[in-house]
Amino acid sequence: MSDAEWAVVRPLLPVPGWLRGRGGQPEAYCHRAMLDAVRYLVDNGTKWRAMPTDFPPWDRVHAFFRRWREQELAGAPGCVSSA
Repeated sequence: MSDAEWAVVRPLLPVPGWLRGRGGQPEAYCHRAMLDAVRYLVDNGTKWRAMPTDFPPWDRVHAFFRRWREQELAGAPGCVSSA
Protein backbone atom coordinates (compact mmCIF):
# COMPACT_ATOMS: atom_id res chain seq x y z
CA MET A 1 0.00 0.00 0.00
CA SER A 2 1.43 3.33 -0.97
CA ASP A 3 1.72 6.21 1.47
CA ALA A 4 -0.92 8.09 -0.55
CA GLU A 5 -3.38 5.16 -0.27
CA TRP A 6 -2.68 4.87 3.46
CA ALA A 7 -3.34 8.59 3.95
CA VAL A 8 -6.83 8.08 2.50
CA VAL A 9 -7.62 4.86 4.38
CA ARG A 10 -6.18 5.61 7.84
CA PRO A 11 -8.86 8.11 8.96
CA LEU A 12 -11.58 5.56 8.06
CA LEU A 13 -10.30 2.91 10.47
CA PRO A 14 -11.58 2.82 14.04
CA VAL A 15 -9.44 4.23 16.83
CA PRO A 16 -8.38 1.46 19.24
CA GLY A 17 -10.18 1.49 22.57
CA TRP A 18 -7.01 2.01 24.60
CA LEU A 19 -6.35 5.26 22.71
CA ARG A 20 -9.85 6.47 23.59
CA GLY A 21 -9.29 5.89 27.30
CA ARG A 22 -11.38 2.70 27.44
CA GLY A 23 -8.54 0.65 28.90
CA GLY A 24 -7.03 -2.51 27.52
CA GLN A 25 -3.66 -3.15 25.96
CA PRO A 26 -2.15 -1.51 22.90
CA GLU A 27 -2.59 -3.58 19.78
CA ALA A 28 0.41 -5.68 18.84
CA TYR A 29 0.21 -5.06 15.09
CA CYS A 30 -0.02 -1.97 12.95
CA HIS A 31 -3.33 -1.42 11.15
CA ARG A 32 -1.42 -0.84 7.92
CA ALA A 33 0.20 -4.30 8.17
CA MET A 34 -3.22 -5.83 8.83
CA LEU A 35 -4.77 -4.09 5.85
CA ASP A 36 -1.86 -5.15 3.63
CA ALA A 37 -2.44 -8.75 4.72
CA VAL A 38 -6.17 -8.60 3.89
CA ARG A 39 -5.37 -7.04 0.51
CA TYR A 40 -2.89 -9.86 -0.16
CA LEU A 41 -5.53 -12.43 0.73
CA VAL A 42 -8.10 -10.87 -1.62
CA ASP A 43 -5.61 -10.35 -4.45
CA ASN A 44 -4.16 -13.86 -4.35
CA GLY A 45 -7.24 -15.83 -3.32
CA THR A 46 -5.34 -17.63 -0.58
CA LYS A 47 -6.83 -19.06 2.59
CA TRP A 48 -6.43 -17.34 5.95
CA ARG A 49 -4.17 -20.06 7.34
CA ALA A 50 -1.96 -20.03 4.22
CA MET A 51 -0.95 -16.40 4.65
CA PRO A 52 2.83 -15.86 4.28
CA THR A 53 4.90 -15.25 7.38
CA ASP A 54 5.76 -11.76 6.11
CA PHE A 55 2.39 -10.70 7.50
CA PRO A 56 1.13 -10.80 11.10
CA PRO A 57 -0.27 -14.19 12.21
CA TRP A 58 -3.36 -15.17 10.23
CA ASP A 59 -5.59 -15.42 13.30
CA ARG A 60 -4.77 -11.82 14.29
CA VAL A 61 -5.40 -10.60 10.74
CA HIS A 62 -8.69 -12.50 10.68
CA ALA A 63 -9.72 -11.01 14.03
CA PHE A 64 -9.03 -7.49 12.73
CA PHE A 65 -10.93 -8.22 9.52
CA ARG A 66 -13.90 -9.56 11.48
CA ARG A 67 -13.93 -6.48 13.69
CA TRP A 68 -13.75 -4.16 10.68
CA ARG A 69 -16.49 -6.15 8.90
CA GLU A 70 -18.77 -5.95 11.95
CA GLN A 71 -18.22 -2.18 11.97
CA GLU A 72 -19.10 -2.16 8.25
CA LEU A 73 -15.62 -1.04 7.20
CA ALA A 74 -14.78 -4.09 5.09
CA GLY A 75 -17.05 -4.12 2.07
CA ALA A 76 -20.17 -6.09 1.38
CA PRO A 77 -20.91 -9.34 3.20
CA GLY A 78 -19.50 -12.30 1.31
CA CYS A 79 -16.66 -10.28 -0.24
CA VAL A 80 -14.09 -12.26 1.68
CA SER A 81 -15.09 -15.40 3.48
CA SER A 82 -14.39 -15.42 7.20
CA ALA A 83 -14.14 -19.23 7.21
